[in-house]
Amino acid sequence: MGKRSRRRGAEDAPSAPESPYRSPAGDVLVLRGAMTPATRREYAAAFAGAPLSREDAWQRAVEFLFERLAVRWEIAGTEPIEKQKELLGRYRFATAEERHWIRDVLREHLAEHFPELEAP
Repeated sequence: MGKRSRRRGAEDAPSAPESPYRSPAGDVLVLRGAMTPATRREYAAAFAGAPLSREDAWQRAVEFLFERLAVRWEIAGTEPIEKQKELLGRYRFATAEERHWIRDVLREHLAEHFPELEAP
């Protein structure tokens, strides 16, 4: 009985706002509009990285943001990818053009929703 009441409370919990972004090819990436303070600190640490591996830190920061902010990704009109593990896997296999578009979307999203964070 306790589980049922917990589920009911979860349905009433406020959800983070979502922002859809459409690529020139018609893909739609939906990003979450909220991050916890702990996630913001983790991102800052990932972005800082080691001074000798700045490129690695930059790549990790982009992947970190994608992992934490991506909610849904519809590619070429197919069934949207919504599971976090599948989203991250698809990102890792993205073409150079798709990655460029995602980086631009993440920069735009950070500027709008998280202006205090440095964009990759």
